[in-house]
Amino acid sequence: MKKKLIGLGILATAAVVLGACGNEKEDSGSSDSITIGVLQPVEHGSLDAAYEGFKEGLAENGYKEGENVTFEYSNAQNDQSQLKTMSEKLVKSKPELLLGIGTPAAQSLLNETTEIPMVVTAVTDLVGAKLVKSDEEPGGNVTGTTDMVSIEKQIEFLLSIVPDAKTIGIMYNAGEANSKIQADLAEEALKKAGVGVKVLTANSTNDVQQVTTSLAKDVDGIYIPTDNTFASASAVIGDVAKELKIPIVPASIDQVKEGGLATIGIDYHSLGKQTGVMAAKILKGEAEPATMPVESANELELYVNEDMAAALGIDPDSIQVPK
Repeated sequence: MKKKLIGLGILATAAVVLGACGNEKEDSGSSDSITIGVLQPVEHGSLDAAYEGFKEGLAENGYKEGENVTFEYSNAQNDQSQLKTMSEKLVKSKPELLLGIGTPAAQSLLNETTEIPMVVTAVTDLVGAKLVKSDEEPGGNVTGTTDMVSIEKQIEFLLSIVPDAKTIGIMYNAGEANSKIQADLAEEALKKAGVGVKVLTANSTNDVQQVTTSLAKDVDGIYIPTDNTFASASAVIGDVAKELKIPIVPASIDQVKEGGLATIGIDYHSLGKQTGVMAAKILKGEAEPATMPVESANELELYVNEDMAAALGIDPDSIQVPK
């Protein structure tokens, strides 16, 4: 698949808003080895990329898997009932650090310990999720990175692609708190722009195709927030988009790669790497979660799926960041 990628640098700031699969444990062969417990709620491109980036960020700061770090990794594979069991097991193993990827995993781990240092990533609103007291001064054992971006800018971007749109659709899983926050902000931005809004939700990946098909028939474009359920079904969404010729702007790059048209979004590998750098500082004793501000993405990127653009009859070079 051919794609176009343009980097847009953005300064990191403190954020103001945002067993199913067994454990893997390797002998590092070193008495100085540390253990990091990792919990992920579901397998999909964005969260997987964040985990790989996290390991890369640690490795570049002296903590390399197989040398002086062992990762105990658990993935609930979209079975929320497994999160508590996995969290309990990870905490009982007494790792030096915990990583929660996504809000459900982060909350589940925090429910089991307020003592073990923890970093989180791919969480939209750490304050709203009750993971930290404030983004500037977390105040507990948790800090990390948020994947919250300017929803207003993403909506402006979508409307630049379909400037004559009368109605824009929004779809997400209402059971995911992060998704609802973003969906509400998107609806507010669309109404402010004078564009009609239609919202549909899906409770599971089994509902995504039907919801997408139904919504696509009634709107001129669709916005999808960073949502685990819809991200897991990105390929299905892409098939519907091509069949019904509907431009879809998801919030994340990984969703665009698998089934969207374009976005100004987060590279989750980079976000995970940023989280890994934060974790390294905690492990070295250079920082503590309680006083380490939550960070937002260092970089946002314009990403265009050229194959999707061709299928929709859109010139990919015409898709630009609004000025």
